[in-house]
Amino acid sequence: MSEAEVTTRSVVWMLLRRLLIIVLVIAVLLYLALAGLLYSKQRSLLYFPTRAAAVEAPSFSVTSNGLTLHGWAVNPGKPRALLYFGGNGEAVERNADFFRSTLPEITVYLIPYRGYSGNPGMPTEKDLYADALIEFDRIRVDHAQVVVMGRSLGSGVATYVAAHRPVHRLVLVTPYDSIAKVAQGKYPLFPIGLLLKDKYESWRRAPALAMPTLVLIAAKDRVIPRGNSDALVASFTQRPEVVVVPEAGHNDISAQADYSSALEAFLAD
Repeated sequence: MSEAEVTTRSVVWMLLRRLLIIVLVIAVLLYLALAGLLYSKQRSLLYFPTRAAAVEAPSFSVTSNGLTLHGWAVNPGKPRALLYFGGNGEAVERNADFFRSTLPEITVYLIPYRGYSGNPGMPTEKDLYADALIEFDRIRVDHAQVVVMGRSLGSGVATYVAAHRPVHRLVLVTPYDSIAKVAQGKYPLFPIGLLLKDKYESWRRAPALAMPTLVLIAAKDRVIPRGNSDALVASFTQRPEVVVVPEAGHNDISAQADYSSALEAFLAD
């Protein structure tokens, strides 16, 4: 091999190495930029505040950390109560007719999260927990027993309340073990545990929950993977009652007959 050929080959390898370094630097910068975007936009990816639905005027309010949160008391004046926490894009007041007909002997409280349905403030895990405890305490003044029910995102709020207050019974609909673990499955290339601010780690609280618990799972859920729901169930020391609604998806489970019949049966006594 001539000296010119050796020189040419050396130059080619040097250029290839430089190109590889440039590609790696671009890839790292792109990865960091995407991670930064996930971090900065995470709450807009988790919370989808709803507008106030066209239903009757609010009939209940509670003040939490200087904010007045308005909600609805369905079937008022009953001895037992149910406090409902909705999903991340749910207008909870739209459930009024369902609870009015399904649980006529229970007063059901539908209080939108801060930032939802015209309520002031912005949702965060810490604030939703604080609001939920104050709501429970206010409701317990008028009711001997309070059931807590949480759907999707609200299942994390419900388990928090159940871990800190004397909840009579607990209902979890399309629940997860933690938002962090669900998000990690959706974004496997990123260190979600380090990036996420609001983790809703229900699995940490479940072992200490001793009240009767009903878990309603949608067989065709495309939002919360079945593995995350099963992991939460497995984390309970006292195994909950589990009902899998066969034809239900994440967003239409409450429209299924098995959903309402399971709820009625669980709260019958």
